[in-house]
Amino acid sequence: MKIELDDLTRPQIHALLNEHLQNMYAVSPPESVHALDLDRLRQPEITFWTAWEGPELLGCGALKELDPLHGEIKSMRTPQVLRRRGAGRALLNHIIQVARDRGYRRLSLETGSQDAFQPAQTLYTSAGFGICGPFADYVEDPNSVFMTLQLAE
Repeated sequence: MKIELDDLTRPQIHALLNEHLQNMYAVSPPESVHALDLDRLRQPEITFWTAWEGPELLGCGALKELDPLHGEIKSMRTPQVLRRRGAGRALLNHIIQVARDRGYRRLSLETGSQDAFQPAQTLYTSAGFGICGPFADYVEDPNSVFMTLQLAE
């Protein structure tokens, strides 16, 4: 598996992000969907990576700089038909390492509270993330679970 910095131009990425957005709107109320579309992922404060096995896209993930000491994980996704190959964990570990290298003290994320999000919550918990309150521009929402990982004091 190869993780690479991605410029969001390949059709495989577009298809995966489309699957991601469709799924988020299928399982969450519209006001509780915080997934970013292609244009919003192209903002300068966001770095986007993809995981590949040869020509096959195994997943994606992004890191948004909230401030010089705090980052947010965005757009973590593996294609429905290619799950359980380790791409999610590999991307998460990669993003955590980049956050450490950037000197972030904290790395946070928002995920859903519905059953469909339990595998994601389990992955994040296994990497050391714990439940926290809303951060950045988020507000309390029964459809959201906020998690954070302390990287440094």
